[in-house]
Amino acid sequence: MDARARSLLAEGLGTALLVFVAVGTATLTFGFKATGTSASAGVVATALAFGLVLLVLVYGIGPISGCHINPAVTMGFLVGKRIPLQRAIEYWAAQLVGGIVGAAGLYGMFHLSTSWHKGIGLGADGFGSSSMIGAGAGAAFIAEVVLTFIFVFVILVVSSRVANATVAGLVIGLALTLVHIMGIPIDGTSVNPARSIGPALFVGGTALSQLWLFIVAPLVGGAIAAVIYVFLYPEGEVAS
Repeated sequence: MDARARSLLAEGLGTALLVFVAVGTATLTFGFKATGTSASAGVVATALAFGLVLLVLVYGIGPISGCHINPAVTMGFLVGKRIPLQRAIEYWAAQLVGGIVGAAGLYGMFHLSTSWHKGIGLGADGFGSSSMIGAGAGAAFIAEVVLTFIFVFVILVVSSRVANATVAGLVIGLALTLVHIMGIPIDGTSVNPARSIGPALFVGGTALSQLWLFIVAPLVGGAIAAVIYVFLYPEGEVAS
């Protein structure tokens, strides 16, 4: 298998595992009430799951594909001229397939549970009545753009050519944890279109009709992060 095929397989597999583990944790905490009735406990558990699984994957598949496993991250690398358009399109396709496969695995697993019922959902993102705080589309859009900006900007910095690769995975994992702690009560937190597309396809209904926001806003946030990064670090280096 050549390097290109291995990188695409890594992106698809990584995205599938991210969805399966992290979205699975969200479903367990909020759908099955594994953390009881405490919303705070569910937020913390889910945020940690997203951060920890990404941390592990960065070290596991980062040397193969860069471990984007997120179309918004790939958008940041594309706008920042770190990858060509063809590679970005290939990554997006692999991530989309991976997100759907991961969600399919969750759907099959949870439907074999005796306590499954339709109201449990599958960790899908949403606004309005689907938001813990009743955030509307505008609020969710702002949140997704800003939180994705933070996340992608951090990735662009720590993956620069003079950054410390040893701690990169830890920083990236903590960044994803951070944005989820704030974003979950607002709209469930996407910052990753592939993470949102998979569950929405299986949940359908409101989750599917609101999916556009969780595709567009993270991509916008990723693009803005790249523009700001290039302006602050025109040589791709982190200031000493």
